[in-house]
This record gives sequence, C-alpha cells and structure tokens, in this order.
Amino acid sequence: MSKNAQSKSLRFLYNSVLGRAILKLLTLPFISKICGVYLSSRFSKPLISGFIKRNGIIKEQYYNNDFKTFNDCFSRKIKEEYRPVCNDSDAVISVCDGYLSAYSIDSNTVIPAKQSAYSICDLLNDSALAEKFNGGVCVVIRLGVENYHRYCYVDNAQKGENVFIKGVLHTVRPIALRKYPVFVQNCREYTVLESENLGTVVQMEIGAMLVGKIKNFHGSASVKRGQEKGTFLYGGSTVIMLFEKDKIELDDKFLDNTAAGVETPVRLGEKIGTRKVM
Repeated sequence: MSKNAQSKSLRFLYNSVLGRAILKLLTLPFISKICGVYLSSRFSKPLISGFIKRNGIIKEQYYNNDFKTFNDCFSRKIKEEYRPVCNDSDAVISVCDGYLSAYSIDSNTVIPAKQSAYSICDLLNDSALAEKFNGGVCVVIRLGVENYHRYCYVDNAQKGENVFIKGVLHTVRPIALRKYPVFVQNCREYTVLESENLGTVVQMEIGAMLVGKIKNFHGSASVKRGQEKGTFLYGGSTVIMLFEKDKIELDDKFLDNTAAGVETPVRLGEKIGTRKVM
C-alpha cells in the first residue's frame, strides 16, 4: 500500500463514525496476532519486493538478505558499518531509527502529543518508579514502517527483567495521537536499566496497529551501549526513554523542534545529547 493510500485509510478510520467502529476491532491484539502469523509465513513472500522498492531498502546493507517471509524482511539486521554507534564516552545515543521528540517531565506528567497529556505513572503502571523521573526528560522516538526496526541499549547497564503491560494497538501516527492517549493504551514492554553513566533509565517499546510482536532478546543481564536490545515485527511503533533529573542534556535542536511541533529524524547510534557531569 502506498503512503498516500495509508494516509487516506487512517483518516477514514480515525475521522469517520464508520471508521471508528471498525477501529475498535482493528486495535484488538488478536487481529495483530493473526496478521503476524500470516506475515511470518512463506505466503507473505510476494509482499517483499514491493515493500523494498517503496522504502528504498538496499538489500546489500543487511545480513541474511534472502528473505523467506515478510517479517524476515521487516526485522532485517543491518551491517554495523551502516549504523555506527558514537563512541564518545559522554554521548547519549539514539537507540533506534525514527522521528524524535523530547519533553520535560513536570509533576509526573509529560506531553508527547498535541492535545494529549500523559502521566508517567500511567505509562509505567508503577507510581514509585514514576517518582524517580520527576524533573527529568522523556525522549519519544516514533518509528514509521519505512524505518529500520531493531533497537539497541542507550548505555552500559545492568538490565532488569522485561515488564509487559497489556493494551490495545492504535497506530502511533499523529492522527491517532491527537485523538487517543495512545502511549498509555497500547501494549508495551519496558525494562529498568541501572546504567554506568546515565543513572536509572527506563527504556520502553510500544506496539502499534498490526505490529505482530515486540521481541526483546534478553531478560535480566549485563548489557553494553549499542548492543542490540530487540526488534519490532510489522507495523509502526515507538521507543520511549525516561531519564532522571540532571542526568542528560539533549542537543537544543530536539527541544526547539519539539516545541515547534516538529519531529526530528534520527538514526540508531547517533549522538543526541551528552551526560551531565555533577
């Protein structure tokens, strides 16, 4: 489906009475599971060539690029030279490709979309953990279908267990963010990182419409900055990072663009800020 056709479909679903009735069915997780089974089967292979062409994917940049299923293609692993990780010891890196917005966390509230206020407590379902991030920074990276869909760790850290929170599966495009509290309604999974340089960090993955699965590769473990954390299967999706007060300083362009309502394109491994040295 072309990007123009996708936009028309989403406008129908979110802006019409009939569309919203259909939307209630499409956002149920079992629909995404059914789609995921198909997209992980050999019957989905005919979809690959069109997807590669529409999104300008260069197969030679990826490992194991003789894709057998659509999800093989969608969750493809890129060669390291095409996503170098900034090796500055003070750098804060982007953990994935996508479109970045950044917000201050004020009184446990962050506003990551027009007309929608989010409680960090609601996002985490954990009031004690949410308190740690008052006065801190929330970084939201929205992945489009066209983006590379693997993500990494933001710092060397001791990783806790993955915490899964059930929900529905809205799209994460702005048309949905304006109408629904998507980030606190959608299925999501997070872990707490006790990091070497950035204090306590929460790194969360949020599923979206027709995402078959959030696939994290590790349970509790010692991890390294830039090490692969996991992948999304088909669909748009979002990664959120929560940082404590006075731990990081983002580059001004991200805050300025967010204030102007503009998302900034980023790539996995690139520097987006620096750690604060107290």
